[in-house]
Amino acid sequence: MIDILEWLSATMPAAALRRSGTLYMFVNAAHILAIGLLIGAILPLDLKLVGFFRKLPVEVVAPFLSRSAGVGLAAAILTGFCLFSVRAVEYAANPAFLAKLGLIAFGLLNVLVVHAGQGWRTATTVGILRPAIRVSAALSAATWIAALVAGRWIGFL
Repeated sequence: MIDILEWLSATMPAAALRRSGTLYMFVNAAHILAIGLLIGAILPLDLKLVGFFRKLPVEVVAPFLSRSAGVGLAAAILTGFCLFSVRAVEYAANPAFLAKLGLIAFGLLNVLVVHAGQGWRTATTVGILRPAIRVSAALSAATWIAALVAGRWIGFL
């Protein structure tokens, strides 16, 4: 595993990020922007699914917010991978980084389960929120906030 991580850190993109503070800054800023889009879409969606914002039609806002979160997630993964490559061996041993990865994996699993279930289809077609989707939304909000905190924690360990 160490060999793969060392190879990743030796790639041209990783070396370019290490050599150029400006490039690193822009990739880091893009990562922060992507996380902002992700969390900025997930939290209102989860709050709506839990039962807040009752006047907003879930069948209108849920598909838009879900897709927005997906775009943010894809961009965060891409930029995060670039940032990881700069110090892959060090990050792979960082407990906060490992916690962040675990939380992201759990968050993605939750998304897959919710989107595959009848509760999501019912919510996005007729606007009825079943109890299971409310629980999943609360779990989602907690998971993504925890992933955000773990990400910030990386630099302190």
